[in-house]
Amino acid sequence: MKVIVSGGGTGGHIYPAITIVRAIRERVPEAEFLYVGTKHGLESDIVPKEGLPFVTVELQGFERHISLVNVKRAGMAMVGVGRAMRIVKRFRPDVAIGTGGYVCGPILMAASLLGIPTLIQEQNVVPGITNRLLSHFVTRIAAGVPEAMRHFPAKKVVCTGNPIRKDVVTAGREEGLEAFGLDGSRRIVLVSGGSRGARSINQAMIGVLKEAADHPEVQFLHVTGKLDYDDVIRQLSEAGVDLEACRHIQVRPYLYNMPQALAVADLAIFRAGAIGLAELMARGIPSILVPYPYAAENHQEHNARAVMAAGAAHMILNKDLDAGTLGAALKDLLGSPERLAKMAEASRALGKPEAAGEIADMALSIMK
Repeated sequence: MKVIVSGGGTGGHIYPAITIVRAIRERVPEAEFLYVGTKHGLESDIVPKEGLPFVTVELQGFERHISLVNVKRAGMAMVGVGRAMRIVKRFRPDVAIGTGGYVCGPILMAASLLGIPTLIQEQNVVPGITNRLLSHFVTRIAAGVPEAMRHFPAKKVVCTGNPIRKDVVTAGREEGLEAFGLDGSRRIVLVSGGSRGARSINQAMIGVLKEAADHPEVQFLHVTGKLDYDDVIRQLSEAGVDLEACRHIQVRPYLYNMPQALAVADLAIFRAGAIGLAELMARGIPSILVPYPYAAENHQEHNARAVMAAGAAHMILNKDLDAGTLGAALKDLLGSPERLAKMAEASRALGKPEAAGEIADMALSIMK
């Protein structure tokens, strides 16, 4: 059995693809995989470390207006489609899977034209342009959230949820408490703007942590991202926050053990990327969401609004975010145990921890 997988540009496209690969391998250990990405996307670093064969197609996304740059990129796209066709013909997959990003367009289109069963996985409430176009050609569509289904042909789409790493679900709370040296009898707030951090969240947290320094009844695990870490530490020091003395406040540049952090969190402050949300919901964690305002199609705000409408989150728009609004939201939620419990219940109800397995089964079912 051979499987082509494609998705790139951001971790939100790459990690779901890798998670689906792992789920297929559990079912078919002898399966062969080929991952198709670009040289300059994050996939060129992440995928080879997974031990997956990796080849590239040179493409760039189009600007959202008429320009000479787009003319050049259209030429690259035509060359890319030709290379995609050669890659598919040479590998001869039994199924092709795409998780989004412009790179998967030519691959899934080529596979579809060659009569190979194809599947796309859409993570967001509002699908990207690539997946919307591909939906008319592919065999099946796995939607991450119910709200996305209306954008696709009804006969093809199934709501599976978004694929998340297995250790997100299996990580234990006691294991996490020990790993971070936290007290399980006090509330724990996990703050993260994603793997690269979020400057607006980091800046708002300076004032929040200054206030929290004198209130050890709530613990904070703040992940800044590597780029902002030194600046956040400097600003906290200038604000009079002694992190050595405030053991209930931990500031980290990056977490390699995020599943353990999720296992201990009572409340999260996050962006609204689809996979981050899926992980929160798989653990039943209530959240304060600050959607990234420049995401394509403003999809993060749409994601956040859907979770908020279900009663699982409070949303603060990026333009409204500061220490005052964030601190007030934290005080309100942490001071209302019953509301927090209801949000946790709503979050858990949205979770689909078995999504990767369901998508893997769907991919296997459409093979000829």
